[in-house]
Amino acid sequence: MTDITRLFTDLVRVETRLYNVVSDRLRAEHGVGLGQFEFLEIIDGRPGCRVLDIVREVGITVGAVSKAVDRLESAGLCVRAAHPEDRRSSVLSLTPEGSRLLAAARPTFEAELAAYTATVPAADLTRTAATLATLRAVLEEHRRDGA
Repeated sequence: MTDITRLFTDLVRVETRLYNVVSDRLRAEHGVGLGQFEFLEIIDGRPGCRVLDIVREVGITVGAVSKAVDRLESAGLCVRAAHPEDRRSSVLSLTPEGSRLLAAARPTFEAELAAYTATVPAADLTRTAATLATLRAVLEEHRRDGA
């Protein structure tokens, strides 16, 4: 039987350490941390992206996302425009500089992940990815139920 407490601890520690090394490399080479990179990826991948779309994807508060988007906007990496159907909301899009930065940072992001997972057999990574996708789906469904 699996020690679920140990599994949880390992999962959190792996995520934290992997997040930090990838973020450090992105910051050193491109001037953005992993959180900013992720937001740029989300904005780029969702036409008509709104703050609430990022909130749903990342699972943090509206206030935290709004402040992070403010910083991206101040850095000239994204812009807000009035939502055509909902005046209470804004649509986010990358600026040309944001698109350029994201295109330059993607290979760095992928290379850093590849470097730290290279020693794990491909079948193990595939199995782990499937397991985490299942767990995430359960958690996302739980969140939709109001919990």
